[in-house]
Amino acid sequence: MWRHQREVLEARGIHVIAVDLPGHGRRMDERFTLGAAMQTIGDAVADATAATGTPPYLVGFSLGGYLSIDWAARHPGAICGLLAASCGTVPHRIVIGGWRLLAKGIHRLPDRGRWLNDTALRSLVPSPGADDVLAGGVALEVMDDVLVDLLRVDPVTSLAKIEMPVLFVNGQFDHIRWHAARYLAAVADGRLVTIPGASHMVSAAKPEAFTRELLRGLADAAGRAAPESIAD
Repeated sequence: MWRHQREVLEARGIHVIAVDLPGHGRRMDERFTLGAAMQTIGDAVADATAATGTPPYLVGFSLGGYLSIDWAARHPGAICGLLAASCGTVPHRIVIGGWRLLAKGIHRLPDRGRWLNDTALRSLVPSPGADDVLAGGVALEVMDDVLVDLLRVDPVTSLAKIEMPVLFVNGQFDHIRWHAARYLAAVADGRLVTIPGASHMVSAAKPEAFTRELLRGLADAAGRAAPESIAD
């Protein structure tokens, strides 16, 4: 799902590591746990630091955004900045409980909900973005584990502990951005961007706009000159 961003960043000589969380992508056969996910982020940050000699810029989308906020709060100084996308609602047990019931109902379908997932994605994300997302596989089997573990993170409290620049990027039509203003108010050095016309899958639905904001966030965090613009 990060193909577009990787191509643009690597063309600018920026070292990129895109990870698969447990239960996702090449790790689809693994059980998702919060500990294993945090270890994945930590390993990637360590590898990037070793490769470049400087703290990297951490980017997390949706589940990855929640986890990246929590990880950054626990590891001050390990990264130069953070982009947290499409994770702008504080997990609440009642809301999570509703999502769990919905997910369990969908999993009772003959295909475990794959057709429904793919159809919804293609209705919200134009190609090639939808193709990129689906190419890595769909993490249907870990949904309940993920939802349960999300109740263990507290993004607003974690953001208050983060001192490096934090960029929040949401799609205009994202259903998970109810608390975006609370997130922005919680962080010491933050900026909030809402991308017009984008759904929850903001990085794939509007890849050029998302990548432009990513590059600006990176430039700000790393103290560089702002990069040239990317046309939509």
